[in-house]
Amino acid sequence: MQHPFYKYHGTGNDFILLDNREGRIRLSKEQVAALCHRRFGIGADGLMLLENVLGADFRMVYYNADGGESTMCGNGGRCIVAFAKRLAIFDDEVSFIAVDGLHEASIEADGGVCLQMKDVNGMQRFEGHVVLDTGSPHYVQWVEDVNNTPVFEEGRRIRNLAEFAPGGINVNFVRLASGNHIHVRTYERGVEDETMSCGTGVTAAAIAASGEDLGHFEYTIHTPGGELRVAFLKVSPDMAEQVTLTGPATFVFRGELGA
Repeated sequence: MQHPFYKYHGTGNDFILLDNREGRIRLSKEQVAALCHRRFGIGADGLMLLENVLGADFRMVYYNADGGESTMCGNGGRCIVAFAKRLAIFDDEVSFIAVDGLHEASIEADGGVCLQMKDVNGMQRFEGHVVLDTGSPHYVQWVEDVNNTPVFEEGRRIRNLAEFAPGGINVNFVRLASGNHIHVRTYERGVEDETMSCGTGVTAAAIAASGEDLGHFEYTIHTPGGELRVAFLKVSPDMAEQVTLTGPATFVFRGELGA
């Protein structure tokens, strides 16, 4: 039996999307990894199933490129919202369940997606870096020259530190620019490489960049794959609420999976 798939990307972070509302799709870890393989498969940073769920418009089930089911993906969340729009599941606003809970989203006037992220309740600050969870765990490292930072080598080293075992951690290298602009490059666990963009990563970088200041913040984040916006309310030095991630969710192509 053939089944249609859809390819989307959010600022270069690319995904395979499948409509599984009938519950017929069952993929092993090996099958997901094969589909995501960039030489022998479709090629993607991850794969998502859109499924029915009580209490929301749909459920997002997310798998990393290595085939393992993973934590929240911000760029993937925007892309699955755009996919749900294509499937006529909603008009302007939608809610969905992900592994980290309920999310709400809306379509912007320019066609981009504004996605509500989880609240952040705690940050660990160290000399030169911050650790926090924005739906996925993130390590935010401050750097002076993000363009020449060895993201793969240093990202892999930090991702595999014993203190983050067994699951590991995503690693973001961040340069603070003028105004509320920051530049971010990310090594993602599960992909085990640098990606063009990471939604939960840029969210973590923006919240970390606010330091211990309180109030409303909005950052423009520059990634190798494009620009994203993160807004939030800091209610205490280590807590952020009303967190949103806004940016494009671009349809690439449609195809068919064979039997």
